[in-house]
Amino acid sequence: MSLEKEATLRALGAEIIRTPTEAAFDSPESHIGVAKRLQQRIPDSVILDQYTNLDNPLAHELTTGPEIIDAIVSDYGSHSATSRKSTGMVDVLVVGAGTGGTITGCSHSVKAHNPDCLVIGVDPVSCCVQPSSAVILNRSATWTQQKGSILAYPDSLNKSTDSPIYQVEGIGYDFIPKVLDRFAPTVDKWLKIGDEEAFPAAMRLIKEEALLVGGSSGTALAGTLKWLREEGRSLAQTEGKNVVVILPDGIRNYMSKPWFLESATQEKETTLARVIKQALEKND
Repeated sequence: MSLEKEATLRALGAEIIRTPTEAAFDSPESHIGVAKRLQQRIPDSVILDQYTNLDNPLAHELTTGPEIIDAIVSDYGSHSATSRKSTGMVDVLVVGAGTGGTITGCSHSVKAHNPDCLVIGVDPVSCCVQPSSAVILNRSATWTQQKGSILAYPDSLNKSTDSPIYQVEGIGYDFIPKVLDRFAPTVDKWLKIGDEEAFPAAMRLIKEEALLVGGSSGTALAGTLKWLREEGRSLAQTEGKNVVVILPDGIRNYMSKPWFLESATQEKETTLARVIKQALEKND
């Protein structure tokens, strides 16, 4: 968990207990294990438990999904008299999976509106993660092999046997949450995306679209582009198809992370920097 998340929670009056990232979900030392132990020992305490609470996917089925559908339908109506084409439906939905509440609930909504909608889940993969002192976009830096999540299906996609550590936060787990329906027809396809694809994609959204997102949004975008270039090439070339990508996080929670700082503060000269330099060098 980032320092920004911890600081925000403390400001709201929460007490923070750090647990080892490498602890398995069923370990007494894991965040789940510690939470259960505290609930047993502190009177009148509760665990909201996003992993098993059915209100998690239901909230997205009743709110997030309909909001997406309304936006597509509204856009379709506003352009019906122009040359812009649209199916008026969500044709593809791409979502990164954490607890699974978002992808499960949204899938139920969009498929009720369009049964032919293709729902794609994106899951962190075993990838080469640089140490914090290295620049995330520097291909010459030393990489270390680390394992990813096991949410994707079929299980053969989760084939790494290394330790379950990766840098992207908010998505992926080393267990299957009960609220996640990872099988078709809820999720039609799974993609595995590594940090080395996710973080540059997040920076692309920040720099090119002015969307201040975090790493899990980069994971979703990288998965979308990968699918559109490969299996989804035909759909990508079909005018009017609507591909929706959910960007669930913001950069506020990750501004101290090396992947952001090192990319945002690198001294590579930009076109704008050259224009400014030339303007300042001119004699009045």
